[in-house]
Amino acid sequence: MAGGLFEYGGDLATEVGGYMDPLVMAAGTALVGAMATDTWQQARSSAVALWRRVHPQRVQAIEEELADVRVEVLAAREAGDSEAEAGLAADWQRRLLRLLRDDPSLADELRRLLDEELTPLLPSAEANRIGSVEMKARASGRARIYQAVGNQTINES
Repeated sequence: MAGGLFEYGGDLATEVGGYMDPLVMAAGTALVGAMATDTWQQARSSAVALWRRVHPQRVQAIEEELADVRVEVLAAREAGDSEAEAGLAADWQRRLLRLLRDDPSLADELRRLLDEELTPLLPSAEANRIGSVEMKARASGRARIYQAVGNQTINES
């Protein structure tokens, strides 16, 4: 249901105009980040377990793809190419999103995997960036709102 609404785990999530569920975003980012650690085999096994539940016939392909991702992540980090790493994370976010669409009951397991298995594998600075952030703002009249989770630069004329 691209561009629509889907429901899983009692929560309503959307993927409209580039917005993706924060759980899926965090899990994809943590998975790719964990691929660059010495404990990448544990991260790979945890991710493969999700596919085994929904698409057991794809397990071998997913294992191979995750091994390839590790090589790409290590190369990106060595080159200081954060855009390449972000692209890999976005790819796995989309894969996880499709997996949740195929089996919405996996949402709780994905949250557990993120909190108990993937995030602890990451260096502390990276793990701190994985947490979810929710920001809301309302403006009226001529008001302006600027929000950022990280650094923000505003240039106005």
